[in-house]
Amino acid sequence: MTSHLVDAAWDRIDRWLLTHAPRTFATLAPPARDEDIRATERELGVTFPPELTASLRRHDGARPGPEAFRFDNHDRPLGLRGIVEATGFLRACAAGPDEEDADYWLPSYVQFGAYEVTADGVVVDCDPRGSAYGRIGRFFDETGTDFRTADSLGAYLTEQADRLEDPGHPAPVVFAGRLIREGPVRHLPEWHPADAPPTGPGTELADLPLPEDPAERLKVGHLYGLDELAALVATLPAERVAAAARRQARRLAAETGFVAYPEIAGALDALDAGAPDASPDGPAVRRLRAAKAEAEARGDTVRAMAAGELAHAVRGSVYRAVAEIPTTRALYVPLWRDDLHADLGGPPLPPVPDDAFWTLLRNPAIDADAYADGYAGEPV
Repeated sequence: MTSHLVDAAWDRIDRWLLTHAPRTFATLAPPARDEDIRATERELGVTFPPELTASLRRHDGARPGPEAFRFDNHDRPLGLRGIVEATGFLRACAAGPDEEDADYWLPSYVQFGAYEVTADGVVVDCDPRGSAYGRIGRFFDETGTDFRTADSLGAYLTEQADRLEDPGHPAPVVFAGRLIREGPVRHLPEWHPADAPPTGPGTELADLPLPEDPAERLKVGHLYGLDELAALVATLPAERVAAAARRQARRLAAETGFVAYPEIAGALDALDAGAPDASPDGPAVRRLRAAKAEAEARGDTVRAMAAGELAHAVRGSVYRAVAEIPTTRALYVPLWRDDLHADLGGPPLPPVPDDAFWTLLRNPAIDADAYADGYAGEPV
């Protein structure tokens, strides 16, 4: 194993991040000191492979948070303290009375990247006496550790650099100077909705859980996932949000083909004119219920979701539409954040909102009461 592969890979990763995602680059920590690396080895009772030492000498992990650098499997590189904590936790789990699989976690395993939502993460074998010394695997809390990820950390980091630079891979998503590890997961299949007959008494209609009042306050949980854009939606003037909702609805209707339905095209025109049909059973909503039923029958989950989001939009639930249409478009549009930012007018982006932001929010269209009451927990 040679550490020059690690240095070359980090050179490429750092250069790419500096150019394309400087906010993410800023989360990479300075080098770890040699004496701290040695102290960590003694604390864990292992010998780090030379490539792990070389990597820590470049970056002692990455600072946590929404801007953090993560490997393409969403694991955040850990610094020395994080390595000790994560590895110690998994050692304790493996020593528990309920763990019978001897290979679930061995004392020579060291976790150097963490998924954080669960205990999953990327692992290196640190037993210099074994044939797997330096191999990279991934730990899953339900099944244990699989060492088929890479032969070495140099190879693993080189693959990370390749995926950032190589146009043969899906282009990395960058927004507001940060790297976001996501991408479209589906493609919209061909569909020609204009061929569908008018909705009549015998037309199959899917359920759409629509509020009785289109102006019902939006629960904060609907904004989770929009990050900086959630703060804009929550604080921009209501007319700016309404304009963005109309533009988002137009985008979604055009991309899914729903705009070909006369009822939908007419409803979008009425929305632009400031006269939405708020009826929960108007022509546009009935058409969308029929379209959802047909999409579900085809196994087209994206269009089925889109039908529901468009129903909120055409009825005038602007906050609900602008919060949820982007999450549907994210399934097939890589740059959906850029589109939403443009539709909101392109103002300067605030930080990603935290609990304190929602606690202090005073927007009558958004229900943040749970935060105002001092609760900060699961989406509400």
